[in-house]
Amino acid sequence: MSRRRFYVQPTDISGSLISLSKEETHHLVHVLRLMPGDEVFVFDGCGNEYRCIVRAESGSRAKLEVVWPLSDVVESPVWLTLAQSLAKSDKFDLIVQKATELGVSRIIPLTTEHADVRVSRDQGNRRLDRWRRISLEALKQCGRRRLVEITQPITVKTLLEAEDRGSLLVFSEKGGTSIAAALRRAGTRHDLTILIGPEGGWSHAELALLNDRGVTAVSLGPRILRTETAALVAITLVQHSLGDLSN
Repeated sequence: MSRRRFYVQPTDISGSLISLSKEETHHLVHVLRLMPGDEVFVFDGCGNEYRCIVRAESGSRAKLEVVWPLSDVVESPVWLTLAQSLAKSDKFDLIVQKATELGVSRIIPLTTEHADVRVSRDQGNRRLDRWRRISLEALKQCGRRRLVEITQPITVKTLLEAEDRGSLLVFSEKGGTSIAAALRRAGTRHDLTILIGPEGGWSHAELALLNDRGVTAVSLGPRILRTETAALVAITLVQHSLGDLSN
């Protein structure tokens, strides 16, 4: 049987007692139909997970008791940021879900010149809430314990001006070095940002800006990949080389 996992904010953990949110309580009581004495697992989004027993299910917030904390390692040793050009809703939803499963630490949606999607501030807020819900469900499914940071959409220029971007790799269909050579150039750094362009490709201005900042261009081979395919392939290659997919 797969683990029945729930997310709880750290502030709702007091010693050995945990209070689930109304939403998670509804899932525990009305969807899974769990009873007092049943075993569940709870993670706090900060890297901790606990084996628990349901103590009370009455009211709007179920009460759990911690049996013991889990100590196995499930997070990648690489702090990997996916800077992904905006795509149509279903495609971006898929990217968020699978990138979470593959162990990315942060997702930065990019507004790019050739993207076929434009979002207003209000639309961006609604989509951000949706992406975070999708990522949380993926966390529950795949066994991760740390929330994925997902930001508001920004431009390539704004990304390049950030101080915490780590080593940058831009994946392009217009040539570039191999992923192995790019990772050797990055050295022992384990904070990487990979940039994935839109279906229409990077614009000349964006490529020039990235080149001026010394960003390493990486090729994913001779075939032109869809943006969602390129994102998942790039993440997998990095996690296999530096992360935990090769274990």
